[in-house]
Amino acid sequence: MAYDKFKSLQSTAVPLPIENVDTDQIIPARFLKATERKGFGDNLFRDWRYNQDNTPKEQFVLNNPIYSGKILVGGKNFGSGSSREHAAWAVYDYGFRCVVSSFFADIFRNNCLNVGVLPVQVSAEFLQQIFEAIEADPKTEIRVDLPAQEIEILATGAKESFEINPYKKDNLLNGFDDIDYLLNIREEIATFAAQSPL
Repeated sequence: MAYDKFKSLQSTAVPLPIENVDTDQIIPARFLKATERKGFGDNLFRDWRYNQDNTPKEQFVLNNPIYSGKILVGGKNFGSGSSREHAAWAVYDYGFRCVVSSFFADIFRNNCLNVGVLPVQVSAEFLQQIFEAIEADPKTEIRVDLPAQEIEILATGAKESFEINPYKKDNLLNGFDDIDYLLNIREEIATFAAQSPL
């Protein structure tokens, strides 16, 4: 399933300075019945966002109207726990296109990359700078430049580089998932197969 191409993103950000956010908190297990990547955003951080009577918890950041944007800034060890890909689906379906943290669980990172969400791993010091900038001004914008592999806090000019697998980077730039990539090179695959001995 193709998704929007990711090149450069400039947006305000939603701060979630909580460490060890696991996939069951991102999308509780009782919402994993669907097999399509639709509707999961409604239940992103469900137990943190809503009371048992489905009324919003005013203190939770996603219910605070002063915070918005396509970038989610999380604490260290974001996406730990079970390997459910629905967690990445929920992040994407809610509208986030980038998650920033000082450390990601590997499976969550890869699941994000497979659905068009860019996980940007920064140093603990730079992450703290982002949180402080957002606290000082919730309208602070962050620029994420995928071709240059650089993230910048526009208000301060502070920048940091980030790493990404070259194959995943190319897929994000083109809006490809793994199947789209294979379909895009199907002629090369056919040529190789024709030249290979049986």
